Amino acid sequence: MSFIVIIPARLASTRLPNKPLADLGGKPMVVRVAERAREAGAARIIVATDHASIKEACEQHGVEVCMTRADHPSGTDRIAEVARAMNLPPQAVVVNLQGDEPLIDPQLLQAAAARIGADVPMSTCAHPLHDAADAFNPNVVKVVLDKQDNALYFSRATIPWHRDAFAQDKSALPAGYVPLRHIGLYAYRNDFLQAYPALDVSPLEGIEALEQLRVLWHGYPIAVHVTDSAPAAGVDTPEDLERVQAFYKSGV
Repeated sequence: MSFIVIIPARLASTRLPNKPLADLGGKPMVVRVAERAREAGAARIIVATDHASIKEACEQHGVEVCMTRADHPSGTDRIAEVARAMNLPPQAVVVNLQGDEPLIDPQLLQAAAARIGADVPMSTCAHPLHDAADAFNPNVVKVVLDKQDNALYFSRATIPWHRDAFAQDKSALPAGYVPLRHIGLYAYRNDFLQAYPALDVSPLEGIEALEQLRVLWHGYPIAVHVTDSAPAAGVDTPEDLERVQAFYKSGV
């Protein structure tokens, strides 16, 4: 499966300013993310940014970069602009890899890209949850699937709700009940990626604050690759950054 990786990267982060440029073992974070994409065998890797400092950092490390408008409402809109500027064919597979995922498993990128086909315009990933605290945490996004492993719904709520077991106890997950946590990695067929910015925002998206619900609300399928274990966490906080810096310092 040939695919292209586009990495949206902005400096605007309230919890961790200048996050894409944070040093990880002598290289900026956004460059480390591009290295992961390279390990996945991407045919081409492009960083999408509206900041000159990110552009300069990428160019210093030989990473292709494309400047975009500054007013995009989401990373998806940003990568759509880049894919359009590249004149990609309609059937090209584009993976949206966030610029704060320097420890992402390259195989996840391959798996998400492999799910795209003539009848599947978009895909993502998930993994099983085994801890009750995660299952009931609204910051942990859950997904339920149909028989073909297409998403039925994404929610911050605990889905599916185990009616009988949870009526008795919510301190532990009942035997045989395995909710799925959504992993925020997406792949798109380029023709759908170009159509996405014109889709009306859905009421569900507004309620849950989950952009992917727009896709389901408009009737498009989202295929979900389920991996056995949780991927390494991204970088959202100073504590996350310290953890990842320690990883690169160790030379692993």
